[in-house]
Amino acid sequence: MILKQLIKGHKSFQESKVPKWQEELNELVLNGQKPEVLFVGCSDSRLTPDLMLNTKPGDMFILRNVGNFIPPFRHDEDFHGSAAAIEYAVAVLGVKHIIVCGHTHCGACKSLYEYDQIPDTTSLVHVKTWLKLGMAAKEKTLADKKFNTQEEMYRITERNSIKHQLKNLLTYPDVKKKVEDKTLQIHGWHYDVQNGEIDYLDEKENQFKPLSEMKIEE
Repeated sequence: MILKQLIKGHKSFQESKVPKWQEELNELVLNGQKPEVLFVGCSDSRLTPDLMLNTKPGDMFILRNVGNFIPPFRHDEDFHGSAAAIEYAVAVLGVKHIIVCGHTHCGACKSLYEYDQIPDTTSLVHVKTWLKLGMAAKEKTLADKKFNTQEEMYRITERNSIKHQLKNLLTYPDVKKKVEDKTLQIHGWHYDVQNGEIDYLDEKENQFKPLSEMKIEE
């Protein structure tokens, strides 16, 4: 059934969207992509960047992974897919903004509290290693003790994780240099999957506020 829906959806896309965007699509083919934004989001199926932000092809370079985690910069001969996407967006595409967007009811952040229950088998070996990138958020949440319920703990962990991932972003040499030169801005957003609202991190006040209140720096 789902494959039939996808095929039907693709037909609708070809009939209604492609003609509408034909000029922009031709331009993207002839001159290549020039997105100003790198959007780092979770792989969660409930997170839909293009729908959430009403964007079209060419607007955003998108990186999605489990938990919208940013691995710290490390140069070795291993395979670093997320790091490669960040480097390409910054060094080659020259994006002006990086948005790290977490979300409510994040399975990765919840799993931080169930880490010891994850079996040490080949089925989840990479997942278990990857979750280590969120442990700092869990530790801060438990240390601050600013929650009264388990759900509040999860929401705070999600937001603390966004803050931590922004710190990891600054371990990338080009990101750090461009942020210092004010040619690149990094942002932390938190999306509510139930009502569609987005809060942004006001780093000066260290608080998340409604996206509609965000002041844009030119």
